[in-house]
Amino acid sequence: MKTSLEVLKQELLDNNIHLSHQRLKVLEYLIQNHNHPTVEQIFTDLHKDISTLSKTTVYNTLRVLEDAGLVRVITIEGTETRYDIEVENHGHFKCKSCGKIYDFEIDMNVLSSPDLEKFQISDKDVYFKGICPRCSQH
Repeated sequence: MKTSLEVLKQELLDNNIHLSHQRLKVLEYLIQNHNHPTVEQIFTDLHKDISTLSKTTVYNTLRVLEDAGLVRVITIEGTETRYDIEVENHGHFKCKSCGKIYDFEIDMNVLSSPDLEKFQISDKDVYFKGICPRCSQH
């Protein structure tokens, strides 16, 4: 499920998306930080090195990346929007103790229901919440 910067850069170019320094830094950040960051986390971490970076630029960049299919938006709880560089279908587990979000593989095609036969499904999301192994040892 790991994605390389070079592959994503080529996909941006193929979609006629300008490769600005700030866009590349946001993309690079997502590749290096598989912790499903929020806009605030991305902005705070990148602003240390890019003093001209604004939250608006981070939001706009993430929207462009999402529209290009290079980033997936995940909302596990209410208003907590996070960003995932892994766009292939997979599940998420959020630890109620430490707050970390873990990816896990799951066959989304197995998830079906006769009640949905006539529906056109565009997205499938699987979220679990509980306590991760690390926190359950404490």
